[in-house]
Amino acid sequence: MGSGCVSCGGGGGGPFSEGRELVDFVARAHGGAIKDQPIPEGGLKTKCRGCGEPFTLKTFVGKCPKCGGVHAVSPPRCTDAANIQYAGKDYKLPE
Repeated sequence: MGSGCVSCGGGGGGPFSEGRELVDFVARAHGGAIKDQPIPEGGLKTKCRGCGEPFTLKTFVGKCPKCGGVHAVSPPRCTDAANIQYAGKDYKLPE
């Protein structure tokens, strides 16, 4: 289900997508401007969905410091670490 917001990247995904689709959405939202923005209150403590390493997701898109697995959370859902989505070990961020 697309968000319909052209500024958010239009097309596929949306802020309530899951997995790689959500990571793609947040990485492209508003021309990529959101992905590097800090998550309020210092981020979300989590564990990497790939290797299990504990880390804090400090920006809306971030990588596990151990394995480099890409994780993301959308701004409307950034108050709960359970909403963090994982793109998979082979995911490459869009340029």
